This record gives sequence, structure tokens and C-alpha cells, in this order.
Amino acid sequence: MTEESAFEWPITIYYEDTDVGGIVYHANYLKFFERARTELFRSHDVSLQALFAQNVSFVVRHMDIDFLKGARLDERLVVRTWPVKIRRASIEFCQVLVNNAGQNLCKAMVQVACVHPESMKPIQIPENIKSEISK
Repeated sequence: MTEESAFEWPITIYYEDTDVGGIVYHANYLKFFERARTELFRSHDVSLQALFAQNVSFVVRHMDIDFLKGARLDERLVVRTWPVKIRRASIEFCQVLVNNAGQNLCKAMVQVACVHPESMKPIQIPENIKSEISK
């Protein structure tokens, strides 16, 4: 998967997402990005719940985020998500929140680590996940 073939997940900005001025509160961008990554896995028939039952879990290890332009109440936007690097025990994603005019409102580089859910120690990403996510 590349930027050109990025997974796209639509969102609508609700009142609960905004501050008193009708602008999205900064922490809510993290929620949008988290949901889009989950939906990316689902779009490849990868169940995070089934992985958890197999003692495989993903946690955010690192994130760089740029707030470029505030999203506003009632806007219909798209989160674009694609893997940039897939390593033995981590995946780095680029995620961009885009408006209808094609403007990037927020951009994040997110590194997720594959861990055992009890020990929280890194483990190898299952090969089927690597191959599905890279499509």
C-alpha cells in the first residue's frame, strides 16, 4: 500500500469533537487516527480482537503530529492511512486528515509496536498481517 492507494475512512465532525469555538479539540485527532487504523485492519479481514485472543496486540509506541488547520463542526472529512515501514515488530503509518478541498488539516506519523498483551514485550508481527497490510 502506498500513499496513492491509501485506505480512506470518512468521518463527520460532531459537536462533541469540538471546543466552544466549533474547532476540533486537539486530542480528538488521535481518536480519528486510531479509528482509521482499526478500520484499515478490518478492511483486510484482520480482527484485532482475534489477534488479542492469540496473544498478539498493537500499541502506539511513538507519534509525531502536525496540526495544520483546524477542522470544524459538521465538516465531512477523510482520514487517509498507509503503512510507510513494516518491520519485524512494528509498523509505521502515515495518517492524514483531509477536507473536501483536498487540504491536509492534520498529519501524523504513528509507530505501532506488536506486543504480547500480558508481558507488553515486543513480538514478531504475524506474516499474514504483514502481507495483508502491505497490499
